Amino acid sequence: MTYIIETPAIPSLPIYGRQERFPVRRVFCIGRNYAEHAREMGATVDTSTPMFFCKPADAVVTDGADVPYPQATSDLHHEVEMVVALKSGGHDLDAIQAADAIFGYGVGLDLTRRDLQAIAKAKSHPWDVAKAFDHSAPVSALRLATEATPAADTEITLHINESLRQQGHLGEMVHSVVDIIAALSKLFELKPGDLIFTGTPAGVAALQRGDRFHAQLKGIATLDGRII
Repeated sequence: MTYIIETPAIPSLPIYGRQERFPVRRVFCIGRNYAEHAREMGATVDTSTPMFFCKPADAVVTDGADVPYPQATSDLHHEVEMVVALKSGGHDLDAIQAADAIFGYGVGLDLTRRDLQAIAKAKSHPWDVAKAFDHSAPVSALRLATEATPAADTEITLHINESLRQQGHLGEMVHSVVDIIAALSKLFELKPGDLIFTGTPAGVAALQRGDRFHAQLKGIATLDGRII
């Protein structure tokens, strides 16, 4: 088959200890999945219904590449999150099927144009321009689920210029990873290559050009980069 324009590259992530890469199909995100973060944003947590949004696959930044400061904002915020990669999918998954779909885990940043998000909220508009912009999803290499499984006491942290900005434990998540996957599968047909950002703990704040970040899902994955 031939195409009329150049075929876009497939976004992909490295895998710890492997030469093969993980191709990225879609990027799903959950909002307000840590109660303290929801409170710092002036929001409440709906424990019964997860809130989802998406980023384009080509928003992923990997391999330690620099992250350009985005246009149309003067208030870029960091949100450190555990990232889950899927090896299978389907509709209406139960808990066992959801757990079996997991390929591996990483750590990432859900970068947010906070000023544009505030405008969208005030007008009851979607958040797309605040969340789904270019280079808005830096992600680490993936750790195979067969090699390491996050637990409730697994710590997630973010340092900016060696100063601790965010710190939490996965047990603080309102909706568990399995619950998130199952809930998503009732809204979308999940497939191999999907990524899921699982929410951020409190402490989100602004980034500036020249800032260096170090994100860590303790014992599992690390992510380093720079805003330029």
